[in-house]
Amino acid sequence: MPAAPHREVEHDIAIAAPPDAVYRLIADVGNWPQIFGPTVHVERVGGADAWERIRIWATANGTAKTWVSRRDLDPGARRIAFHQERSQPPVGGMSGEWVIEPLGGDRCRVRLLHAYHAVDGDPDGLAWIDRAVDTNSRAELGALAEHAELAHAGSADGPLLTFDDTVDVDGHAKDVYDFLNEAGSWDTRLPHVARVSLEEPDPGLQILEMDTTTRDGGRHTTRSVRVCRPHTAIHYKQIQVPALMSLHTGSWLIGERAEGGVSVTSRHTIRINEAAIGTVLGGGASLTEARGFVREALGANSRATLGHAKAYAEERA
Repeated sequence: MPAAPHREVEHDIAIAAPPDAVYRLIADVGNWPQIFGPTVHVERVGGADAWERIRIWATANGTAKTWVSRRDLDPGARRIAFHQERSQPPVGGMSGEWVIEPLGGDRCRVRLLHAYHAVDGDPDGLAWIDRAVDTNSRAELGALAEHAELAHAGSADGPLLTFDDTVDVDGHAKDVYDFLNEAGSWDTRLPHVARVSLEEPDPGLQILEMDTTTRDGGRHTTRSVRVCRPHTAIHYKQIQVPALMSLHTGSWLIGERAEGGVSVTSRHTIRINEAAIGTVLGGGASLTEARGFVREALGANSRATLGHAKAYAEERA
């Protein structure tokens, strides 16, 4: 039987930032959801200094996928090789490498290599992977360049904001988790949610779309991919965001308290879309005002959700 057809492709980009700094951005998977558009959440599940196993949740061609990869890290050569240990159809197997090459001064070239094949050599599956790899590689390299160059210029944190809201609950982690996990019922449980649609293509992997009302009576639609980890956390990334944001990732974190009950935190990381500040907030609005506006708007909704989750869990304690 002939071998299944496979592809070997390469994408690259020149970046105006030091090669070692760019290598560190790629090596630290904890920051990937804030850098790479397709990446929803990443967890390190094993490894040592020179290698690691990671589970990645990401979007591809508009669908949500998860897989486990092994990475071999070589900081001296600025190379990171990877291969998927558990691919998801239509991917039959995939491997590749990040290669960072100095260009002189504070500049480098990043090459992103992929080799892959489809399950059972299916040509339609291979075409699907071709599109996903090309789309995601171009998006990831562009986002990496933007983030690295802003960081090198000392301005990466200007439009970026991370904040928490926390509430203590005299109840059980499972009940809090159930309230947050059952987002398909939020339109009847949360006053600021006007419409909700929840899909769960795989256990623990959700697509949540909802219309949220604002204090002035307006309404905006968001669409998120959620990674649900009973009964400790739900991590999400909005793939359709309001105009004032170019990035929104978040987590619901549930931890046991020594004195009993649980502590529940809503964490947001957002990037302000600076080009939209004038349109959304008025021509004289500043980045500082935009940061404050988003912090209060998201925080108010999070605190409302936390309050209802607290009441739900304490009624069942």
